[in-house]
Amino acid sequence: MSALLHTALAGLPAPRVGKVREVYDLGGELLIVATDRISAFDCVMANGITDKGRILNQMSAFWFDKFAAVCPNHVISVDDAEVQARCKQPQPELAGRATVAKKANPLAIECVARGYIAGSLYKEYRKHGADVHGLALPIGLIESSKLPEPIFTPATKAQEGHDENISFAQAADIVGRETAEYVMEKTLEIFSLASAYAVGKGLILADTKFEFGETPDGILWIDEALTPDSSRFWDASLYEPGKSQPSYDKQFVRDYLETIDWDKRPPGPTLPPEIVEKTREKYLEVFERLCGPDGG
Repeated sequence: MSALLHTALAGLPAPRVGKVREVYDLGGELLIVATDRISAFDCVMANGITDKGRILNQMSAFWFDKFAAVCPNHVISVDDAEVQARCKQPQPELAGRATVAKKANPLAIECVARGYIAGSLYKEYRKHGADVHGLALPIGLIESSKLPEPIFTPATKAQEGHDENISFAQAADIVGRETAEYVMEKTLEIFSLASAYAVGKGLILADTKFEFGETPDGILWIDEALTPDSSRFWDASLYEPGKSQPSYDKQFVRDYLETIDWDKRPPGPTLPPEIVEKTREKYLEVFERLCGPDGG
């Protein structure tokens, strides 16, 4: 089976195309399709990771359902029959990879929760010190250190390039203090519950990114939920602070791209079969460990 890179659903308006998802406006609802595209260094690769879209869609559905009582979300249905009912013609390629969702106006900030210091925040911590973004972090943290308690680190949404970490005060200036306080509370609550669940599966949820959107009925949790594309999952048995940790995401892709002659500008190169397969295995492994038959 080949990777699904693009969709063109007959009888529906052209979709809004993101790096991975394609969003069809159905009038009162949205049809969100997770393709198998993969991006790295803000570029979409020429080929995809077979089944990645299905894994992301079903993993998000698992978490949205699990924490539905904690925060209302945008999911109307992920049932294949419900999806097909919205299409003008049979679309078998959508099986397992589509969500019928409520419309919402996305907030202009990313909501990030961190239980460990890694990635962009660790780089900023090394450069600016413990009070980076007004967080008052402990002194002397090393890469991948566990934080005393989870923290909320909002970020801007960059149209191009990387999102930028900002302070809570800056986030409140963008979306309003009441909204900022609400999404911070929900971000940390969901993160704490998901982290505890992951520990029971032998995994560490180091950090994750959530999106929220405004509707006439209130704020909804939208987009994706706790997937390898939006989260840093580590194997607890391999955790060793003081260095970067092996993670269940695009690591094989990034590592490969660092070894080839590519200037990290579009178009992205074609990934060799062994990199595609290793990456697929990692996505599938974390999905099965967290959302498999014994999950709950």
